[in-house]
Amino acid sequence: MRKLIACGVALVAALALTVPGALGGAEQTPGVTAKKIVIGGTFPLTGPVAAYAPIPAGMAAYFSYINARRGPDGKRGVMGRQIVWKYYDDGYNPANTVQLTRKLVEEDKVFATVGQLGTEHNLAVRSYLNQSKVPQTLVSTGASYWGTQYAEFPWTIGWQPDYIAEGRIYGLHIKANFNGKKIAVLYQNDDYGKDYLLGVRAALGKAYSDSNIVAQEAYEATAPNVTSQMAKIKASGATIFVILATPASTIRAYGTGKALGWNPEQIYVNSVSATAAFFNIAVASAGAPYVNGSLSVSYLKDPSSPTWTNDAAMKQYRTIMAKYAPAVNANNGLYFYGVAKAETFVQALYKAGKSPTRVGLMKALLSLNQNNKFALPGVTQKTTKKDHFIISQMQLQRYTHPDWKLQGKLIEGRPR
Repeated sequence: MRKLIACGVALVAALALTVPGALGGAEQTPGVTAKKIVIGGTFPLTGPVAAYAPIPAGMAAYFSYINARRGPDGKRGVMGRQIVWKYYDDGYNPANTVQLTRKLVEEDKVFATVGQLGTEHNLAVRSYLNQSKVPQTLVSTGASYWGTQYAEFPWTIGWQPDYIAEGRIYGLHIKANFNGKKIAVLYQNDDYGKDYLLGVRAALGKAYSDSNIVAQEAYEATAPNVTSQMAKIKASGATIFVILATPASTIRAYGTGKALGWNPEQIYVNSVSATAAFFNIAVASAGAPYVNGSLSVSYLKDPSSPTWTNDAAMKQYRTIMAKYAPAVNANNGLYFYGVAKAETFVQALYKAGKSPTRVGLMKALLSLNQNNKFALPGVTQKTTKKDHFIISQMQLQRYTHPDWKLQGKLIEGRPR
């Protein structure tokens, strides 16, 4: 009888070691096994902003590279785990984002969501992901919420400089270089555009904004054109034009402004739309003389610029794209954006340790203090428990067809 009891105890002990969660032991982290780690996201592969489709494709190329090469520990992937990257097309419709995010969590069992695109879209799933304690990481939107509302939503974090900080840089530059001149603003009528506008107005100050912003025109993200808004902007008499829009509407603004015969002295355009790929289309629509001289900001190296031809990170980027996405135009900065974002996620995975957990990933993302080789020299990814803005440094850039040229020095968008 004693031998039988002893055998039973041994069997139960063995099961406790081999079955996840047995006898109250630690449950296996969803999406993580000894061989793989599953992550995912939603992106507008079709619809009004399908121009952003290169972002998850760039991420896929970089994850494929990570899976194939041997890391610092001599293992392929991250600590021997292959990254499985699942992403779905939400068509830039928040309702689709909700449905597909539930699919990622409940069916695909992702470890974390990574890089999901769209301010309204991430807001639509933020509560669900936080209630489920699924990391909502490195979202592809610069809304300030991701860095300011962390007490209520601790499982969410952004990546790129936030829109308020970026808008602030434009406001400061206008006041320093075009003091007293009339300003017109075109912005997307949602939290995305309103954050940018808030930053511009905050830098100018209320009194200055009220006196000098003579046109402040909103457009809907799904609108087929911005003709009526541009007509009002021309009629305002403004000479400084600030475009706070997604790529398609930005391109339409240039084309419509040219067609209306309105020639502002200076155009500012938000970084979301300021890639050479989009501006080649703007040039085709409005002509290089009209588009040249536009100002924006950057925080990443530009694959379309000869400045970085001999840069080691740019060479690596081109090698990765040639092998894992040979059919695409690697000069499109959105592929580069995806690669740079994927690099940050890989850095955080290593920091999370040999047995990554969702809690461990968030702790890793909130204790960053390192460079990203794909970012501009001097840009540091730095976070703390109270500072959730991973990147906040930017540099002004001016467009001269066919590419952007950096101006001045790095600017801290959120002075600490």
